Amino acid sequence: MNVIRLWQRALFLALGLALSTPVLAQSGGGGVEPQVTTRQEADRTVREYRVNGALYAIEVRPSSGSRYYLVDQDGDGNFARQEDEPDAIPEWVLRR
Repeated sequence: MNVIRLWQRALFLALGLALSTPVLAQSGGGGVEPQVTTRQEADRTVREYRVNGALYAIEVRPSSGSRYYLVDQDGDGNFARQEDEPDAIPEWVLRR
């Protein structure tokens, strides 16, 4: 394969990735709706958000204090805490 064709393909791929938009979790983005499982624990309510069986976010509502979210942004199983509600389903979930 010649170098020009390789660069064309790389540019096309990069342009496609740059133009892709995230799918909103709450506003019907593309018809993808997460499955939400809610469970009550002794001192908090926990809501798990899944798409196609993949867990990508957990909402924790303590009986006292503010709610927070744990979000796996890249599919590695490491959940990072954030105070604001996730506004989009991560791309790794949609590509599964």
